Amino acid sequence: MDILSIAGLLVAAVAIIGGQWLEGGSLGSMLQLAAFLIVIGGTLGAVMLQTPARTFLQGLMLSRWIVMPPAQDNEQAIGQIIGWADTARKEGMLSLEDRLAEAPPGFIRNGLQMLVDGFEPERIREAMEVEIDAYADRLRAAAKIWDAAGGYAPTVGILGAVLGLIHVMENLSDPTKLGSGIAVAFVATIYGVGSANLLFLPVANKLKSIIAAQVAHRELILDGLLGIANGENPKLIEARLAGYL
Repeated sequence: MDILSIAGLLVAAVAIIGGQWLEGGSLGSMLQLAAFLIVIGGTLGAVMLQTPARTFLQGLMLSRWIVMPPAQDNEQAIGQIIGWADTARKEGMLSLEDRLAEAPPGFIRNGLQMLVDGFEPERIREAMEVEIDAYADRLRAAAKIWDAAGGYAPTVGILGAVLGLIHVMENLSDPTKLGSGIAVAFVATIYGVGSANLLFLPVANKLKSIIAAQVAHRELILDGLLGIANGENPKLIEARLAGYL
């Protein structure tokens, strides 16, 4: 669990609410359902309009990585690759077939299977780089929905402010309705700017860093498997892969 992300959300919330309280304001004045619907609903609709359904759903699912990032252990991966390199150097590539079961299914096992099947190193590189690029592009496209939300939310907040002011102008003859209209106008702006800068954009940037780490992890694995395919000394492979740590 990523404690820093949870702490960041709590610090931001406490700072905003605490600042409001220190200024003598009440929490209730910041709770406006109309402003919330305008900003969040408008932002959500704009993001849905520009994004394919599959990418949008994947982007929502990626949000869990903010508090529960995917597990990856580069040191463990290096140790596993060096073990395969020792086996291949002593017993030959075909001996790696017995090690397939210990490789996680998917990217790593596919690469190890290509070693067992005797693929040329350059063919292994081409196939695995295509897989890495497709993986990265898919995740980056999904993470962009949070970037898009961070761009739309402040503008939709201004739209909510304008709607609130229109409501005020329509009720100039009734002073009892002026307060609620002005409140919606200002609170909508707070929701738009606040959600963009305290939630959407930070989530987008955190996802980008996690995706970059995932891609680097796969590049480490590719580098190690190519070292095995080229018959390099395990010590040399280990020294090179240590640079990824």
